[in-house]
Amino acid sequence: MQRILFFLLLAVVLQACGTTKPIEVIDLELRDLDTLFVQAEKPSDLKTPDDFKLPRYQASPKRQFDLLHTDLELSFDWQAEKVIGVATLDLKPYFLPQNLLTLDAKDFVIKSVTRDGQALSYDYDNAQIQIDLGAPVDQTFRIQIRYEATPATTGGSAAITSDQGLFFINAQNEDPGKPQQIWTQGETEWNSRWFPTIDKPNERCTQSLKVRVDDRFTTLSNGLLKNQIPHDDGTRTDHWELSLPHAPYLFMLAVGEFAKVQEQWQGTPVEYYVEPEYEKDAKVIFNHTPEMLQFFSDKLQYPYPWPKFSQIIVRDYVSGAMENTTAVIYGDFVQKRRRDLIDNSNDYIVAHELIHHWFGDLVTCESWSNLTMNEGFANYGEYLWFEYKYGADEANYHLLNERSGYLYSSAGNNVHPLIHFAVRDKEDMFDSHSYNKGGAVLHMLRKEVGDQAFWQALHIYLKDNAYQAVEAHDLRLAFEKVSGQDLNWFFNQWYFASGYPNLNITYSYDTAQAEAVVLVEQTQNPSVAPPIFQATVEVDIYEKGEVRREKVWMNQRLQEFRFAAEQQPDLVTFDADYTLLGNLEDNKSSEALAFQFKEAPHYMDRHIALNELVDQESALLADILPLALNDPHWTIRQIALEELSFELAEELQTTLREKVLSDPHSKVRATALLRLNRTNDSQLLDISKQVIAQDSANNVVGAAIQVINQLDKELAHTYVKDLENVESQTLLLSIASIYSNADNLDNLVFFENRLQNFDGYAATSFYTHYQKLAAKGELGIGMSAMLKLYNLAMDAKESQWRKFAATKGLTDMANEWQSKANRLAKRNATRIAINKEVDVLSKLFEDIKAAEQNPQLQKLYRQIGIIERTN
Repeated sequence: MQRILFFLLLAVVLQACGTTKPIEVIDLELRDLDTLFVQAEKPSDLKTPDDFKLPRYQASPKRQFDLLHTDLELSFDWQAEKVIGVATLDLKPYFLPQNLLTLDAKDFVIKSVTRDGQALSYDYDNAQIQIDLGAPVDQTFRIQIRYEATPATTGGSAAITSDQGLFFINAQNEDPGKPQQIWTQGETEWNSRWFPTIDKPNERCTQSLKVRVDDRFTTLSNGLLKNQIPHDDGTRTDHWELSLPHAPYLFMLAVGEFAKVQEQWQGTPVEYYVEPEYEKDAKVIFNHTPEMLQFFSDKLQYPYPWPKFSQIIVRDYVSGAMENTTAVIYGDFVQKRRRDLIDNSNDYIVAHELIHHWFGDLVTCESWSNLTMNEGFANYGEYLWFEYKYGADEANYHLLNERSGYLYSSAGNNVHPLIHFAVRDKEDMFDSHSYNKGGAVLHMLRKEVGDQAFWQALHIYLKDNAYQAVEAHDLRLAFEKVSGQDLNWFFNQWYFASGYPNLNITYSYDTAQAEAVVLVEQTQNPSVAPPIFQATVEVDIYEKGEVRREKVWMNQRLQEFRFAAEQQPDLVTFDADYTLLGNLEDNKSSEALAFQFKEAPHYMDRHIALNELVDQESALLADILPLALNDPHWTIRQIALEELSFELAEELQTTLREKVLSDPHSKVRATALLRLNRTNDSQLLDISKQVIAQDSANNVVGAAIQVINQLDKELAHTYVKDLENVESQTLLLSIASIYSNADNLDNLVFFENRLQNFDGYAATSFYTHYQKLAAKGELGIGMSAMLKLYNLAMDAKESQWRKFAATKGLTDMANEWQSKANRLAKRNATRIAINKEVDVLSKLFEDIKAAEQNPQLQKLYRQIGIIERTN
């Protein structure tokens, strides 16, 4: 809606002010004006006081005390899954003297609270403890709390699936296939499930942690290991200390049987903790870590600020990874063999967690509404590393995926401001806005001010705010200080408003004026996003074998840009570096797209042109595909392979064989092999054997096994039996696919021996193959398999991924049986028997739904279910 304001100005100028100058008489011209009617709102339109409400606002936590230091002494009761602790806290009033201290302490049994050895009175509501300090305190003081904690879950988020805080894994050592471990996950405010603290992101303190464990265990915590003291009972106390302040949610502890592999960077310990059988792969799992430390330190002109950098992999982790200060925790999905890491490295997640040690740990968001001040930087850190290490094409491919993830999740106007003060729950901040959009916005900011100013501004931002809490305006001020620009418009648009531009772009040529014309229309919904987005946009114009770049300022809903051109350009590209975050409908001809693929320099030029030509089924593809097969970037080569016609000329057939055996990227080799399988190539079997013999990447070997299985099942099963005991999940999934499509129910043992070996996305695939094979047997066999999945789904100690995978396998089985029953309409006895089993499975599914406490799994379970049967 546009608002139009009418102003009626009546000016009467009288000059008196005590002067003796005669008053000038002015002739006034009288005019008849349109009558202006002013009418009060109808009674029904009048708003009542209840209609006026302030918007929801999640304020930064109020600071009444400054937590200076936390000293923890911990031991554990594994059988009861209990933490036994003594916490000694040093605090001082933040500003005014205080007599009442409130600490977060969730589900504790408080044994005592003392100050200087004297008992203090307190109130405790099972979430917070309010301690009466007596007379108002205006100086630093120390309190000690003896307690027991039994951490439990009450919820989680899409990114962090449990808020339990501290986790016992295989606590009673009942599962021989799983190690015993303890590990913590503090974000957002869940470390207060295992020690009392002020559990807010704008708090920070130094720490000391002493933990007593069985001597067989290795421990890891923040900072440096000061000493280890053995005890006569076979236990040992490890003392960890971090003398630099950080936020309480970044405290961590891990206990378990780990192999430790150590490197150094600039005298700083760099440590990798993995399960013992992965010790020889540890440096490849965390490849390039020292180089990353050097890269980020150099670019930020701010050396890594902490005394060590450790990385540890744990079982059943409830998130991807967590940037605990000096000690990052990862889920075991990163724990892979050397051959599985070929062209599938963990670089992105290591870079993400490492740059957090500047953005998130050194400077920390002051409230969860400002989460992108942590996560947007970590997301963009991935891009920066790829750009440095692997080149612009790989970085821009990564940015494409990040942007696509944000745009997909934001479809249907599912948008909110990047700095989201109106968020209902802090856990909701862990979405594609804080991560994906946050990184893309930093990329735009970099383009707006230029590389030199960008890096210098980040240095100033870190230097001025080190060991402090920050908000978006701190970043703006640093960029304005360096660049000399007023950037309020940028931050208001991208950080404090919602949405993104939708642009419809058309190109034409004005012969009379000898001008290339670009018409840009912004079509985003004004009710959920600014009706007009502003941006500096670069336009490339290709004419007479040359290209020139023009800069324009986009600031209208419908805007025309004109550029001198002696003839119609071969190509005009709006937003030539693909910087702008939004949906761009770029209406180019097939000829322009083909020229763009051949001549334009950006990865996105080629990616977009190739996909558009494929969608258009353009005849020009015949010239483009051979070029795409030899493109510098593997994804372009992969797209080209998938689009080759079934009937190939001999030259392309030869190219395809060469790709299988010699393309530098394993994913292209695997795709080429599967594509060759669709051509009935006479050399396919021999090439597949050659792949198994010589290729070092397990994903390519897995593809070869599947191809051989289609050509010679007996030979394939010979290969499979030789590979059954490999530890590579990639190969095991290929074997699982072969077994699930065969009819040999003896192979169910293969699955049942490995149900605990798969987690994350891989668990869903593996369990699906398992149920698919089990469904081919008699009902009793199928029910036996389903009960195994049911037990996994009902086990509260299992990972969320594994529980979901098991439940989905159970419902898929039930639906498969129900479909079979519906097809057997004439065989009533069989149909009724199957329906009985489906009823049992339906009841199992309802039991799982009723027992599940995790809100994310509850939501997923509502989306899957047993189909209704037809009687």
